[in-house]
Amino acid sequence: MSAPPLNLTPADAAQAARLTEQMLYEVKRVVVGQDRFLERVMVALLAQGHLLVEGAPGLAKTLTVKTLAQVVRGQFKRIQFTPDLVPADLVGTRVYNQKTGEFGTVLGPVFANLLLADEINRAPAKVQSALLEAMQERQVTIAGESHALPSPYVVMATQNPIETEGTYPLPEAQVDRFMFKVLVDYPSEEEEFVIAQRVTGAVSGEAAAQPAAVADTAQLARLQAWCRSVYVDPVLVQYAVRLVAATREPKRAGLPELERLLSFGASPRATLSLVEGARALALLRGRNYALPEDFGDLAADVLRHRLVLSYEALSEGLDSDALIGQIMARVPLPAKVVAHDKAA
Repeated sequence: MSAPPLNLTPADAAQAARLTEQMLYEVKRVVVGQDRFLERVMVALLAQGHLLVEGAPGLAKTLTVKTLAQVVRGQFKRIQFTPDLVPADLVGTRVYNQKTGEFGTVLGPVFANLLLADEINRAPAKVQSALLEAMQERQVTIAGESHALPSPYVVMATQNPIETEGTYPLPEAQVDRFMFKVLVDYPSEEEEFVIAQRVTGAVSGEAAAQPAAVADTAQLARLQAWCRSVYVDPVLVQYAVRLVAATREPKRAGLPELERLLSFGASPRATLSLVEGARALALLRGRNYALPEDFGDLAADVLRHRLVLSYEALSEGLDSDALIGQIMARVPLPAKVVAHDKAA
């Protein structure tokens, strides 16, 4: 990836917003609704983060990633996680060639720009952990030899919240490597009506729309470099630190009642994800600086999978979002920051 520019101008930010808007437009020609989910996918793509998605089957999770790969001319791979999967099925292995009498390396499906790990909690921990090196170091080691993954590289993993039988909880070390956890809900009746028309051709009889490629991986790499140059005021970074620290020590933040409900809080990766995600969201919205609302919009998606609730909280029917809401109310967003344009 090319080095980030020294200064991201407002014109650059406007150009980035136009390109991402075109990308989203092409995706929305195929995917109906799910605006928040699509925005989070784009933010993760720009921030070079990974996405954990929880939603019932049939909500266009696979279709979204596949369509986005077509729009940016990237390589898309899908892995269906099952209990009998082994790590070599993901990363690849060494294979003996009888003709040459030598061993050769066969790379696995993780070698793609956009990887969909479908129902990742269906496979045991040793298979799930095979993605750790790929997600963190963007490389895979096979028989002592490291192989770099293509750039850009984003993993989107899905979980089915309906069925829990035959599933394996994700290791905390892997959960922490996902930038966001996004909850995908059912479409509205109006959106489902449009879906039925598009897919079945009930009215016009025309074939479903095909997305056009409006960018390539080189342009996407440039957007990612620009994203790293979005200005973030130190006041906002301090807010991110205080918010994440409040999940670890709620008593110090003035929330002693949450001590018994939280077993573990979020790691420093949450702070980094919040800052990088806010940068990407600001660029997506056509700005070369981040605003407090960028942080507020992403806080729940960054934190909900990183909090470990106590048995007491679970017995009371509480979830992470409820606790995050209380923490955000206690650690409010900064009301005002310095003049962004001059600082940037």
